[in-house]
Amino acid sequence: MSFEVVRDPLWNNIRLEAEALAVIDTPAFQRLRYVRQLGHAFLVYPGATHTRFEHALGAYHLACRASQDRVIRLAALLHDIGHYPFSHALEEAGLPHHEILAARHLSHGALAAALETLDVPAEALLELIQGTSTAPLAALISGSIDVDKLDYLSRDAKMCGVPYGVVDVDRLLTSLTISPEGVRLHSKGFAALESLLFAKYQMYRNVYWHHAVRSATAMFKRLVRRAIAARRVTPDDIAVATDDGLSHELLQRDQTGLARALRERRLAKRALDIPATELPAQTYDWPSRDPELLERVEERLARELGLTPDKLFLDFPSKPDMFDVSLPGLDALGLPRVAAELHRAAQRLRVFVLEPAEVPARVVIELVTVPREEVAARLLGGPLVRGRG
Repeated sequence: MSFEVVRDPLWNNIRLEAEALAVIDTPAFQRLRYVRQLGHAFLVYPGATHTRFEHALGAYHLACRASQDRVIRLAALLHDIGHYPFSHALEEAGLPHHEILAARHLSHGALAAALETLDVPAEALLELIQGTSTAPLAALISGSIDVDKLDYLSRDAKMCGVPYGVVDVDRLLTSLTISPEGVRLHSKGFAALESLLFAKYQMYRNVYWHHAVRSATAMFKRLVRRAIAARRVTPDDIAVATDDGLSHELLQRDQTGLARALRERRLAKRALDIPATELPAQTYDWPSRDPELLERVEERLARELGLTPDKLFLDFPSKPDMFDVSLPGLDALGLPRVAAELHRAAQRLRVFVLEPAEVPARVVIELVTVPREEVAARLLGGPLVRGRG
């Protein structure tokens, strides 16, 4: 049987079997060579230029170590096939999640033809990628300790040059067992799982949610939303673009100045930066889940503070599911409570500005301590910042 071995900075040697090579040698998969794993993080960590391509190979490598199931292995290889350019920014901007877009690649074109030749059902792959599969090994592809997380935490830390994302991958993989309930973790792997949780926390706090990374992400989201509204780009075109291709397209007809600012690393500065642990106990995540409302709030705040359009960005990222530890038999560890606390400790409420401005903390804090419906109602009433407007 033919195979190839590729050198990898994280796992050293990755063996690619013939089935994997047939998938890799398709245009849809080769596009991932030009989609960076961490979006704009390279503006902070110069080494963070690694791509979805090598991450996919790494996930496949770990799946091969964990299972002999060919469908599981190929699902690991293809788990990011529908990914947008620039990490998760475009999903935050309101575009469909990349798992949904995977269907387009698995059912059309050269990749679909390759899967048909291999007699691998695209439906089974899609269910695994989207987290809807009931297969016993489904948690290896979409779960608390799936091969995606095991690779990206380790790879992102290495490429960023930070010591935070250290995960005992060997211990976790060798502690996995299969039961009627699905994938389980033997008690010998509990300490490694706890270290995985803390690695996630450290990476979110220091890399993924670094203030300059979030500033660039907020600017990019606004830029793309403006370009879509003006019909200069379409969501369908963006879905199959590469980082450089999309950047070039946005630079050509940018009326906001944000594309040039990002290109030259002229990022919005922090006018407000508050740890979530210093906010009231009850906060709402509408800023991370309702891009339409977020943009309206940003526009109103900017206007009331005397800023010109597209110069203010509110950021309160929220991904509690990324700290999920819903594996059978873990309740006694108390990890769900720890996970919630880690998520809150990693969160920060920020306002970025491209022009000098004094942003009243009280007003912004109030906005994230009420439901989205009340925020929308406030926009129909008087000014958000009293004494202005």
